[in-house]
Amino acid sequence: MGFEPPPRLVRALGETAPAGDDWLAQLPTVAERAVGRRELTVERVQVPGGRSSLVVLVRRPDGTPAVLKLAPSRARPESERAALAHWAGLGAVQLLEADADDGALLLERLHPDVSVRSLPEAKALLEAAGTLRRLWVEPPAGHVFETVAERTGRQAVAMRASAGTEPETAPLVESALAARTELLAEPPAHLLLHGTFRQSKVLAGERMPWLAVGPDPVVGESAFDLARLVRDRVEDLIASPSGPSITRRRIKRLAESLEVDQERLRGWTLFRAVESGVRALRVGRPKDGELLLEFAGWL
Repeated sequence: MGFEPPPRLVRALGETAPAGDDWLAQLPTVAERAVGRRELTVERVQVPGGRSSLVVLVRRPDGTPAVLKLAPSRARPESERAALAHWAGLGAVQLLEADADDGALLLERLHPDVSVRSLPEAKALLEAAGTLRRLWVEPPAGHVFETVAERTGRQAVAMRASAGTEPETAPLVESALAARTELLAEPPAHLLLHGTFRQSKVLAGERMPWLAVGPDPVVGESAFDLARLVRDRVEDLIASPSGPSITRRRIKRLAESLEVDQERLRGWTLFRAVESGVRALRVGRPKDGELLLEFAGWL
């Protein structure tokens, strides 16, 4: 069977690939080897799939359904493996293979076409928040996960550079960077975070109704993780005349339900929305960038 990467993956990796990167070209061969060494039976490639990895629905030699996930090293698959191993299936998809020298992840099969996003908005937020709470645990001793300060520090450099070439974004960028500085001055206790959590990252399962997938783990405060959830369905928020008030209520509701400081959540929501917005503009997705920056302006 061929392992043709879905268009969404090709497009997303094309935005971030360094010069000379040939991971996509090597992917069919890498996938064949990963399947062969595990004696897996391939059912199909998941489409549209993710933006950073190839997801293949497979069966193990005993017939158990599973998922094989392949990602380039810049997507930090070994960091994902370490986080999934630490969570041990509590709130997140189960890792089925403790270690692998080819970087592939063999995972429990969930229902890939059924995410929390399919629920009505209020119910989706409730279920997503409940799932996220289970992931906020102390990181393992001697961990090598990136910290929120480190990750946002790299992002801040790119944001400043973008503001220099896109003057109209400069005021929002300055506000976001000021918020980051203030938030990092007195950070609360550090926890292991999902890192890229949103409704579409929570899939229906058998062991538990909902389980998180696709972490890009980071160590920091819970408000950073929750901030991405605030702007879920941002296109609907922008289209609504009451979008700003809905956003303020969402921040209040999520902060109260997960015992997170409301102002810290607002600050990280601002930073993450502006960072995503200027990055979208930089890689040629103006519509996405404009939506995110309009949303950030409400904060």
